[in-house]
Amino acid sequence: MDNLSLRRACANALRMLAVEAVQAANSGHPGMPMGMADIAEALWRGPLKHDPAHPQWIDRDRFVLSNGHGSMLLYGLLHLSGYALPMEELKRFRQLHSRTPGHPEVDVTPGVETTTGPLGQGLANAVGMALAEKLLAAEFNRPGHTVIDHRTYVFAGDGCLMEGISHEACSLAGTWGLNKLVVFYDDNGISIDGDVSGWFTDDTPARFEAYGWTVLRDVDGHDPALLDAAITEAQASDRPVLVCCQTEIGHGSPNRANSAEAHGAPLGAAEIALTREQLGWQAAPFEVPQEVVQAWSALAVGESRYCAWKARFAAYAEAYPELAHELLRRTAERGSAQLSAAAEGALAQAIEQAEARRASVATRKASQDCLQVIGPAMPELLGGSADLTGSNLTDWRGHRPLTGRGTGNHVHYGVREFGMAAVMNGVALHGGFRPYGGTFLTFSDYARNAVRMSALMKLPVVHVFTHDSIGLGEDGPTHQPVEHASSLRLIPGLDVWRPADATETAVAWRQALRRTDGPSALLLSRQALPHAGDGSARVEAIAHGAYLLRQPTGEQVALLASGSEVGLALAAADLLSAQGIAARVVSVPCMDVFDRQPADYRAATIPRHLPRLAIEAGSTGLWWKYVGEQGDVIGIDRFGESAPATQLFALFGFTPQAVAQRALQLLPPRMAVAA
Repeated sequence: MDNLSLRRACANALRMLAVEAVQAANSGHPGMPMGMADIAEALWRGPLKHDPAHPQWIDRDRFVLSNGHGSMLLYGLLHLSGYALPMEELKRFRQLHSRTPGHPEVDVTPGVETTTGPLGQGLANAVGMALAEKLLAAEFNRPGHTVIDHRTYVFAGDGCLMEGISHEACSLAGTWGLNKLVVFYDDNGISIDGDVSGWFTDDTPARFEAYGWTVLRDVDGHDPALLDAAITEAQASDRPVLVCCQTEIGHGSPNRANSAEAHGAPLGAAEIALTREQLGWQAAPFEVPQEVVQAWSALAVGESRYCAWKARFAAYAEAYPELAHELLRRTAERGSAQLSAAAEGALAQAIEQAEARRASVATRKASQDCLQVIGPAMPELLGGSADLTGSNLTDWRGHRPLTGRGTGNHVHYGVREFGMAAVMNGVALHGGFRPYGGTFLTFSDYARNAVRMSALMKLPVVHVFTHDSIGLGEDGPTHQPVEHASSLRLIPGLDVWRPADATETAVAWRQALRRTDGPSALLLSRQALPHAGDGSARVEAIAHGAYLLRQPTGEQVALLASGSEVGLALAAADLLSAQGIAARVVSVPCMDVFDRQPADYRAATIPRHLPRLAIEAGSTGLWWKYVGEQGDVIGIDRFGESAPATQLFALFGFTPQAVAQRALQLLPPRMAVAA
């Protein structure tokens, strides 16, 4: 078999594995894998730097399948290249507990770099990966010692580019000059509804040129020689690159190619037989000719590349032992990278300072006070804000704004909440940094699906959401979050912290940065909040998610609250005490963490024998699980108003007097009358 014939056969192996797996599952998307198989062959059997035996190698190239519905293309590539993904798993495509789920999922399949499916987000993740590479290279490489030098490659389709997030992320990639980012655009002109000319007529190449990208136009996506030339040209660019590949969806299928029918349904036995004939593919289902198997294996070349890097790193470690140790610490396998002793010390110092000041302070400012201490001690901390730095207070003294040269530790994302969250996911996936980013809580809706993806992928990202209630006042209902805290709490695996004072804020930061198995959200106030309590015992109790803040003798009612309403609960408890009613006060900074505590701790903190009243300036729904049918919740189940914060809190019943009165209504008649 000559070289061109072998390359065609390698691409056809990918096509037929996709066709056969989708047919066996009676579910899936064969069209994209059939259309992009030649591009995949040119990249994966060409310059892609990876080692199937070491899938977590820190200097590997990253490959992102943004159009993740074509997952069988990636599974075929991983299997044929030599990753630990046997053919039996391809036969179990989309089946329960298989390693070949319907869309690629990180930590399920070896070699999958990010979970993709929501279109456009994989592309945005890749921007974050390329950013992390550029920043790490600038920080750690030294003359004669290049240990970070890899590229991020992306496959993306029309759907990825129609989604608005692609505009946000790709504009940033151009501004940052991410020259090691290469995107292959599957320009086949077909989406689920058919020919895209009725709804997608953008001049896509001109759009990316306007972003500051290099654009390679009209590359035949089925011509190996032209694809090789395009890849070589892309690697030489000093800017991010979009390779516009003219492809045919369902390539090789006589009756389904170039049609929407090829997109998301099995071809069927009859069409598969015709496809085999047209491609000249004679191997049985799920069988690959030995010559093709050998041609695909990347084990030998991968091992060679990995060993060459190991030798370079050994020389680097000898010349720069401290840098080498720090790089390995920060790029440890995802989920296992631990904070340094300096970072732990800074977090302890931030908590001590908050306790010592006993200040009445907005928790957004308390958060910045933490960053003033933590930032200098955590070189891996990469902060940012979606054009609200002065409001979110995500920067600190001595921070360095990100520049196009690949230096800096604070990112100005511009008004791009969704893009920011997805880029942070990519940074976390790449490794080497702990990203956090800020916006107003009400704009978490813009970022929500990327926040959900950080939870789904268990990424240690910190989402900073300020202006957390009607307490922001005059901006009115468009900016006043009501349902947002509850909405975020509904995302599995996301720890939502709403601290009541500076100490709770510092502990929330500590817990968020210690966490390696998922993201955290910090919901912070615009208005000043009073210091709620003292003592080292309280500091450790906060970390449980809810804790007993006040426990009088002979308690008769329990007041539960979070954030700005904790001070309100304490004031209401004082009023009740003056009337002879003893009220327990429980601060609930993080429902998610509290719900993971042992049952006896939860029962002791929120006892069922006491009447319970919950207070939070937001939706009431989730609080009923704590207060029960006989309890009550003071909240807001409507939109806000435009007025000064003090007037709004009075309007919605958030005053000590109103809270005390609602608590009295929960008491047995005799007690209430006596009070």
